[in-house]
Amino acid sequence: MPGSENAQGRRAQSSESRTVLGGSGKTAASPVICIVGPTASGKSDLAQAVARKIDGEVVSADSMQVYRGMDIGTGKVIPEDRLVAHHGLDLIDPGKPYSAALFQAYARSCFDDIAARGKRAVLAGGTGLYVRAAIDDMTFPKGEQTDNPVREHYTRFAEEHGAQALWDELHRIDPTSAELIHPNNVRRVVRAFEMLSEDSSYAAQHERLQRLPQAVPAVFFGLEVDPAVLAARIERRVDAMIEAGLVDEVKSLLHQGFRRGLTAPQAIGYKEIVWALDGTVSLEEAVEQIKTATRRYAKRQRTWFRKDARIRWLNADEGATASLADQVLAFALGAAAEQR
Repeated sequence: MPGSENAQGRRAQSSESRTVLGGSGKTAASPVICIVGPTASGKSDLAQAVARKIDGEVVSADSMQVYRGMDIGTGKVIPEDRLVAHHGLDLIDPGKPYSAALFQAYARSCFDDIAARGKRAVLAGGTGLYVRAAIDDMTFPKGEQTDNPVREHYTRFAEEHGAQALWDELHRIDPTSAELIHPNNVRRVVRAFEMLSEDSSYAAQHERLQRLPQAVPAVFFGLEVDPAVLAARIERRVDAMIEAGLVDEVKSLLHQGFRRGLTAPQAIGYKEIVWALDGTVSLEEAVEQIKTATRRYAKRQRTWFRKDARIRWLNADEGATASLADQVLAFALGAAAEQR
């Protein structure tokens, strides 16, 4: 285990890793190690274990962990458990707009800074679009940023009429794009409307995504977990979140005025607790809803990442972090050596 190594051994291993991988302080000479997969697959633990072995730092690619105060429900590594520097956490207040375009600029700035200090970047997360934005040659129209009236209009439409009504309207106007998006994914449906307003379409972008070159050198690893094993992990994970104080966390955030951010469709684990606090459902029902929503989200994550042929899949059924870290480094170092 990483914790059992002495400091001298860790420094020696880190130096060796940097030498084999280039060690020039340039991102191009030190490919970013990307660790992806569904929620509860063990990405955070593995990313930190790998980063410790190569004197690296973790960059989180999670669209919900960017929000301050949303800690327990998003599965953030708590500060006292962060054994290496972590980036991409607590960037904005709940409910504030954030996007893949903003994350792209942020992540690449992190990569440059980490490389300039002679360290390695380990990108870890389950938000597939954020991973691709950080690594691939993606460009974003201006509407992907903030203060977009089209986004505001359709977000209000969804709040007033519901997610299904919003999706039905997209299907009427652009059925090809609508068929690529789940009706409950309000953020993505709204994005499709934004793209239409810019004389583009979600379907066209989706097709282009399949052919994008990389802008940042990287190697990809995915954690594959048997669906039954993952479902059991999700069950335990949600129960642990409740025990860790998720209800109190939601109460605190509500008291601070962040209701809109907590009740957003993508805020799994938060909107359900808000419903329980409002008396719409019981706490027991809310917990079951969180588990169901998380399982569905994990399935969508698997579907997204399975389309990326660059990913080398690792069996994570046993959750053996140390062994998985060795597998990641063995392949990453070997691949880098072949390129030299």
